[in-house]
Amino acid sequence: MARTARHRISICAAVACAAATVIAVPLPSAAQQGGPGEALELIDPDVLRVCADPNNLPFSNEKGEGFENKLAELFAAKLNKRLAYTYFPQATGFVRMTLGSHRCDVIMGYPQGGELVQNTNPYYETAYALVAKAGGPLDGVSTLADARLKDKRLGIIAGTPPATYLVADGLMAKAKPYPLMVDTRFDSSAVTMMNDLASGDIDAGVLWGPIAGYYAARANPPLHVALLLKDTGGPHLVYHITMGVRPSDQNWKRQLNRLIAENQPAINKILLDFGVPILDEHEQPISGHSLNQKP
Repeated sequence: MARTARHRISICAAVACAAATVIAVPLPSAAQQGGPGEALELIDPDVLRVCADPNNLPFSNEKGEGFENKLAELFAAKLNKRLAYTYFPQATGFVRMTLGSHRCDVIMGYPQGGELVQNTNPYYETAYALVAKAGGPLDGVSTLADARLKDKRLGIIAGTPPATYLVADGLMAKAKPYPLMVDTRFDSSAVTMMNDLASGDIDAGVLWGPIAGYYAARANPPLHVALLLKDTGGPHLVYHITMGVRPSDQNWKRQLNRLIAENQPAINKILLDFGVPILDEHEQPISGHSLNQKP
């Protein structure tokens, strides 16, 4: 779970709930059914049971407002299943208390290579990003090694991979750290950082791409987001994101892989609608004009 916590601020709830909340959402019928192998692996083959955080936008919340909620609705319709959620804060123990306890059957977003789940094929690729005011002196900065950052105060989520680059590039002395581990029901390091950027307390912020894109697009005025694709030599800043299933669920994984392949344009559209910066296989941005591109 430690790897996932680095990639999603959302995974940082400090207090875990004693039990998960299950909410069932009926959806209209569609034309795809699972095979007999999937039925043996899933507790209820008629329900798409999703593991999710209850208060973690832009990913998910109990109101179904996140992009992972929208992806779950898409897949439930394609599978001709009802949709149900097991909600649990994405902190230490999230996989064990949800997927691992058979309370749900898929985590909608999980970094490729995560040790605690079996990954599907990736359905998007993104990276950490630098967020700054549009039209300001940091326009065009696309690497933490840029000399224009030397005298700037950057916001950084403590313990995330970009922090290593801030240390190496001599930027940490003036940086403002924000906690990685927060109770997402009551606090958000990303929102606090965005407020500090608006007030001028920091000059720019370094955030996980989906979070950066979502909040930047909703800022007034909108903020500029630059993916950090050129920083190398330290921890990875670019990641493929998959769905996570139990290691034993081979047929279920294959069915999800088929759904991802068949619905990539619709998946890309949902991500772009939420401001998520996504990349194709050549690490070039995917836009609304190239929705059929694959990560």
